[in-house]
Amino acid sequence: MAFEGLTNRLQSVFSKLRGKGKVSEDDVNEAMREVRLALLEADVNFKVVKDFIAKVKEKAVGSEVMDSFTPGMVIIDIVNKELTDLMGGSQAKLAKSNRPPTVVMMAGLQGAGKTTTSAKLAKLLLKGNHRPLLVAGDIYRPAAIKQLQVLGEQIKVPVFTLPEGNNPVEIARQALQHAKDNGNDYLLIDTAGRLHVDEELMEELRQIHEVTKPDEVLLVVDAMTGQDAVNVAESFNQQLTLTGVVLTKLDGDTRGGAALSVKAVTGCPIKFAALGEKIDALEPFHPERMASRILGMGDMLSLIEKAQSNIDADKAKEMERKMRNAEFTFDDFLEQMDQVKKLGPLDQIMDMIPGMGKMKQMKDVKVDEKQMGRVEAIVHSMTKQEKQNPDMINHSRRKRIAAGSGTTLTDVNRLIKQFDEMRRMMKQFSDMMGPKGKGSKMMKQLGKGGKGMRFPFR
Repeated sequence: MAFEGLTNRLQSVFSKLRGKGKVSEDDVNEAMREVRLALLEADVNFKVVKDFIAKVKEKAVGSEVMDSFTPGMVIIDIVNKELTDLMGGSQAKLAKSNRPPTVVMMAGLQGAGKTTTSAKLAKLLLKGNHRPLLVAGDIYRPAAIKQLQVLGEQIKVPVFTLPEGNNPVEIARQALQHAKDNGNDYLLIDTAGRLHVDEELMEELRQIHEVTKPDEVLLVVDAMTGQDAVNVAESFNQQLTLTGVVLTKLDGDTRGGAALSVKAVTGCPIKFAALGEKIDALEPFHPERMASRILGMGDMLSLIEKAQSNIDADKAKEMERKMRNAEFTFDDFLEQMDQVKKLGPLDQIMDMIPGMGKMKQMKDVKVDEKQMGRVEAIVHSMTKQEKQNPDMINHSRRKRIAAGSGTTLTDVNRLIKQFDEMRRMMKQFSDMMGPKGKGSKMMKQLGKGGKGMRFPFR
């Protein structure tokens, strides 16, 4: 996951500060030395690190911090605020023109993911009840136009193309008119990239810019290239005047230096981040939420938003009723797994829950996507009656299910046992939180160390 190394290092630094009743200037200096090393190891720009540490130090050695009852927590709060400011302070939203269409020009080097990101942004706009039009302006890369057409068909967004022989400037000009004539309120122009920044590329982009007068010029950069991503952004910004940056493959960069450096170096806000390959794996970039994730404090707001947009409310209510009445079956369990998968990879979901980052490092907590697949295979190998009534699954049936799912009898036994435990616990929780006011009983059970309360089927 993004920032994994940085998060682990910072949590280690701050756990020492939290344990101190009083914090001296030497304690702050020692902590800042470790934070500085952590940021440099995360491939954050050296000058950015230097300025960041200076700002945190200045605020952390003030009398209001030193005399505080919880100086460690106050310093963590200062770091949180400075990290947020470093990444832009607040969310930079996509522009919206008063006279549609809003023109968004996508730029970047070859291989950064412009074409896919253009389609992802179109999908995001569709969710907001907009009518985007994609423009296939990359006539040089083999199959670039076909790729955009396939993606457009997949997300049900029209793609504007012209016959071979037309140049990208003419394609952009006619696409703008087409959008006006057909009521498209966003025009997303996928432009050509190169393996490096060159004058020919920039001249073409300048001409497209002149013809379409875009409201947004978004640079798509690969976060996994680290400092190079920041250098590319700086170069493009000098020649084209960017309005924002989209970081792709952020989920694959465990360091995260690009996200922490790009705003400070270029002045351009990060507007979106791609956290996966799926077509809906593009999120608006919230600096304050990302800072919270980096510090291991989770990001419940993003998780709630994901749940609201991906989980069927009526199904959730029906599932809650079944859990309360102990009617939960293996069919229901499969449906629940499907709902969870819609939220994204389990690793990312756990990173959004406060405290889960530390739990992931414990030896008995495993986040294994393949294991979910094995569980699904076991359930799919059951008959309809067995799914509805797990109590009927005797030894011979379990052997058949294991053979049919390509798993072992031990795997099947473990799944059924933990499923029974989960059902029983759901019923207990429901009873304890019921109208008879037995909430304290539940708290006592939780106070026993949460025995039996394991993540199911690990």
